[in-house]
Amino acid sequence: MRYLIAFLSMLAFGPAVFAVDPSEMLADPLLETRARAISKGLRCVVCQNQSIDDSDATLARDLRVLVRDRLIAGDSDQEVVEYVVSRYGDFVLLKPPFKGATLVLWGGPVFFVLIALLAGFGFYRRQHRVVLGPPRATSLNNAERARLNDLLDKDGS
Repeated sequence: MRYLIAFLSMLAFGPAVFAVDPSEMLADPLLETRARAISKGLRCVVCQNQSIDDSDATLARDLRVLVRDRLIAGDSDQEVVEYVVSRYGDFVLLKPPFKGATLVLWGGPVFFVLIALLAGFGFYRRQHRVVLGPPRATSLNNAERARLNDLLDKDGS
């Protein structure tokens, strides 16, 4: 059981531990702390569901190095983020600002939930439709009535 827990822990936390290479880290602990904070707010454009701080993709590494280079050059945290956004767009932010261009990012999940609810409601309504009495029987004409009587007489004899 211990080995299973250790293995699952390595799977869950392993990639994040090895994402930032020690050679990327800055000697100044204050700058490194700022770089890590900025990196946690930037999305890996390759992985899309991880920050560049957690991703081990080559592009994420390049972005981490870029963030550190900009901090060494004297940029503020906001200037570093604005520089990365100017190159990659608002999509690179894990929390994009609410504006017209990012409306799809903010409204998309709500739209899909509403569509799913409407589809579920429609399905439920079709499955539980109330039937108002038995179906109406249409009256038979004389030829149909004669044919039915012939069929019944043949079966009964």
